[in-house]
Amino acid sequence: MDNNLSSNSFDLSPEILDEIQLNIEEIIKGFPISETNKIDVIKKINFMYSHTKHLSVTDPLTGLYNRRHFDNMIEREFLRAQRYSNDLSIALIDVDFFKKVNDTHGHLCGDYVLKEVAYLTLQTFRKTDMVFRYGGEEILVILTETPLEKAVIPLERLRKSIENYPFNYDGKDIKITVSIGVESLCEETHNFEELIDHADKALYKAKDNGRNQVVTSSAL
Repeated sequence: MDNNLSSNSFDLSPEILDEIQLNIEEIIKGFPISETNKIDVIKKINFMYSHTKHLSVTDPLTGLYNRRHFDNMIEREFLRAQRYSNDLSIALIDVDFFKKVNDTHGHLCGDYVLKEVAYLTLQTFRKTDMVFRYGGEEILVILTETPLEKAVIPLERLRKSIENYPFNYDGKDIKITVSIGVESLCEETHNFEELIDHADKALYKAKDNGRNQVVTSSAL
């Protein structure tokens, strides 16, 4: 499989990919070949399927989940939290003055910064949390079973780790900070769009307040 293919080459939902994979396995089981060969072919196809499915939900630059996967997951997580009365928090993370980074050091440097920020973000959160490249220089995190006051703890840790991280591109040190807005599910939340909107408003408040800070929706 060509790893240089664009992510648009895999514009299929995970559900469709699952159905295709199951159908292929059933077809192979009917082939007039030995069971050993059948098992070998199925293993190879399962490997190719897993790789294709990974590409379909992953941002190729950062390795984070992509926006489409977020669109598939957010309603499910929201409804699950409502049904079982679980906590759920949404955080929006934006690289401060990212356009200036691109304009000053070039877009390849911007790519480097995004990849490093993505790596630091993945290192900060639990495996049960989900981290997405939401768009451009924005990262979105779904913190499962996490109330607002507890969501702030890893977010503040992430903010500090990025502020203190030795970003260096082409021999030049670069100072990078992020602004973060966070919102949590409450009784007044009617849908997941409200969660995202309130987190977005908190993010803009963080920027208006001077950037490089975490702002909760309760501060609005």
